[in-house]
Amino acid sequence: MANRSDLDFLRSVSLFKEIAEPHLGTLSRRLRERRLRKGEVLFREGDPGQELFLIREGSVVISKPVMGRVEQVLARLGPGEFFGEMSLFDQSPRSATVQAEMETVLLSLDRDNLHQLIEVSPSTAAALFYQLVRVFIQRLRDTGSLVAEVTRWGLEATGLDIEHKFPG
Repeated sequence: MANRSDLDFLRSVSLFKEIAEPHLGTLSRRLRERRLRKGEVLFREGDPGQELFLIREGSVVISKPVMGRVEQVLARLGPGEFFGEMSLFDQSPRSATVQAEMETVLLSLDRDNLHQLIEVSPSTAAALFYQLVRVFIQRLRDTGSLVAEVTRWGLEATGLDIEHKFPG
């Protein structure tokens, strides 16, 4: 990987928007392509993981099992989006299930290649880490808002009046 089309694709991914083009070439050589068939599961919640995925073509559904065979869709992601970044940094199992909605082409960056990137090009790694921190912050904010909304729904569903003062 490292032709003009590949570099243009990487430039379209928010993680790499601050990375200079020569460093994108360095990074692109560390990415591996993976193809999924429609309906194919890339990984399930609880599986081990050590790589981040970029969606080059197609789309995936990210979900979490709720009860039995019921899954809650957390997100649908398409070209230029990414997922799996937590597994680059921790040894924890995957936190959700990812399945291809259609024929999908992914590019992956695994932990070993990330460590090599840090050694070979610390400035590229620093730019990548900066963007990852921004993504983590936004996703944390979104999760906090979702927790507040779900809590409100739960209170409304139970009929609990949180404005009512209880005798003390």
